[in-house]
Amino acid sequence: MAHILVVDDSPTETHVISSTLEKQGHHVSVAVDGKDGVEKATQLIPDLILMDVVMPELNGFQATRQLTNQPSTANIPVIMVTTKDQKTDKMWAERQGAKGYITKPFTADGLIQEVNRWLLA
Repeated sequence: MAHILVVDDSPTETHVISSTLEKQGHHVSVAVDGKDGVEKATQLIPDLILMDVVMPELNGFQATRQLTNQPSTANIPVIMVTTKDQKTDKMWAERQGAKGYITKPFTADGLIQEVNRWLLA
């Protein structure tokens, strides 16, 4: 299946997301913050990135902007997975290059549906 990079500073969220994806047969790599996420995405070139917003060092908006402006990672779909649920947050994510937006808490089915939407696009 696909290689998915999960970028989130919460070990609990990372575990939940990773377990859900692995049950679907996906290979999952993990990054602990935005800076780590940009570095790992550049090295691994995953098929998809799930990105939290609120993280230390480099937030998810900043990391997404870096990834979409970098030629080697510009075509990797980024889906934001965050507690930030305001319309302006979603618009800002899109402006940074995010393709999708999932609000926490999410359902396993909702996560898989959004992941499949972009993997099959």
